Amino acid sequence: MISDSPRLDTLSFTVSGHVARPCAEVYEAIADPEQLSQYFTTGGARGRLEPGTDVTWDFADFPGRFPVTVVEADAPRRLVIQWDGTATTDDVGWTRTTFELEPVDGDTRTLVTITETGWQVTPDGATNAFGNCQGWTGMLAALKVWVEHGINLREGFYR
Repeated sequence: MISDSPRLDTLSFTVSGHVARPCAEVYEAIADPEQLSQYFTTGGARGRLEPGTDVTWDFADFPGRFPVTVVEADAPRRLVIQWDGTATTDDVGWTRTTFELEPVDGDTRTLVTITETGWQVTPDGATNAFGNCQGWTGMLAALKVWVEHGINLREGFYR
């Protein structure tokens, strides 16, 4: 039987949520390493998310420091990064993550959408994509609570 549906050649996901702050404030909470270190990168972030900057993310609750390459930074609406992954479709083993920020209700709230793509359509690719999907969903919740209330939701969550 011949199918007209497109062939699945890469795995990706999208998660989104609303943050009750203007786009510029939410963008800064993602791009600024000091803020990102307060609610997401438990071992610290080094380097601002802007092209040409050496950026690393360290997670104390997951071993290792990860290099991050900023592909695009269009404040306050869009960030695109590449970072290390396993079972990826990229020749060097990276995935691509896009943060899109859309003003809502006269820019009193921001719809944050995170899309990550680049895993092989294999059991290992699916395991890694699902794990990162969990991570970005947690990041969105932590971002919301940090920006709106100044609380580090991630502290002690994984360990």
